[in-house]
Amino acid sequence: MDQDRSAHRAHRFAAARRSAVAPFMAMDVLREASALAAGGRSIMRLEVGEPGAPPPALVRAAARRALEGGRIGYTDALGLTSLRERIARHYGEQYGVCIPASRVAVTTGSSGGFILSFLALFDHGDRVAIAAPGYPAYRNILEALGCECVALETSAASGHVVTPDMIASAHAQAPLKGVLLMSPANPTGAMMTPQNLRDVCALCERLGIAFVSDEIYHGLTYERPAATALQFSDEAVVVNSFSKYYCMTGWRVGWLILPERFARPVERLAQSLAISTPYLSQVAAEAAFDARAELETVKAGYARNRAALMAALPMMGLGDFVAPDGAFYIYADIGRLTNDSLDFCKRMLHEAGVAATPGLDFDRERGHRTLRLSYAGPEADILEAIARMKAWLSS
Repeated sequence: MDQDRSAHRAHRFAAARRSAVAPFMAMDVLREASALAAGGRSIMRLEVGEPGAPPPALVRAAARRALEGGRIGYTDALGLTSLRERIARHYGEQYGVCIPASRVAVTTGSSGGFILSFLALFDHGDRVAIAAPGYPAYRNILEALGCECVALETSAASGHVVTPDMIASAHAQAPLKGVLLMSPANPTGAMMTPQNLRDVCALCERLGIAFVSDEIYHGLTYERPAATALQFSDEAVVVNSFSKYYCMTGWRVGWLILPERFARPVERLAQSLAISTPYLSQVAAEAAFDARAELETVKAGYARNRAALMAALPMMGLGDFVAPDGAFYIYADIGRLTNDSLDFCKRMLHEAGVAATPGLDFDRERGHRTLRLSYAGPEADILEAIARMKAWLSS
């Protein structure tokens, strides 16, 4: 019997090669920090980009009404008509851009939006350029789909902003099928100027490159508003979500704005991959647009956290960072302290009780000397984290 079982094990099939993507380290840190907290440790959570505030009161009230109303079922694959119309209206109110609801697709968070747009835009083997440092899930999803990721390396000296010349140079080496940029960016908080965004849109249209603009951190800017790619191009694919500004991470609802000809391909994909985004989340998300007063109060807290960290980090020897224009992150160079950001973050978690994400999550080549701190949590937690880091680094 044991011999038969051993022979059976020898013939078990292995995981597919496409699943061999790099881990999302922020989530690994979250898991370890949560385990320590469950064991009674006091942990300051600066590792994951998740608002510390609850969803707005209007969002919760809309969800309760929907639950009390009876059936919670499927919606059209592209989303509730009323939500798509409200998202379209948002672009007129916020940016002065007229977008028909037919170009809107509601998705299961921005993650679902990336999967749908990548499947609709790119084939196996296509080259897609992304910023480095940048959000790790871009590379992981694209590589799982068989695309080749081309890193556009930014630096603190250039404000961590990708320029049209960088894209043109990568395209000259071998044709690009797509470019994916985020503004404001994760992990750096860097934001493209309107002119820079206009130039990128124009270059991509001229070269026949699909441009995907990740605008998930729109609304979270501190000194100037963010521009949308839709102000400069009808060809851009825009990804956004209710997770960050709207404080709805766990509701998993986002959206795409698509060129008209891509609406049906995305709809066909959505019908099979998810059927629809959860009805309850969609109803709640529609109410979020009317909660701006509450959300601006939350953002004011982020601004105070940002100011506190920007003042404190240099006094700890961690002053080598670019002041973030938006989002809720500081991406700091820790090269004077360590050449191993993974070990540094692990020690800071266990010894100081402060969770942060190692830079290797965002930059495979240079991330060993950087870390990301999220200041999306409660103000008291950020101040406590500052005190703990200061004591730990001086010990």
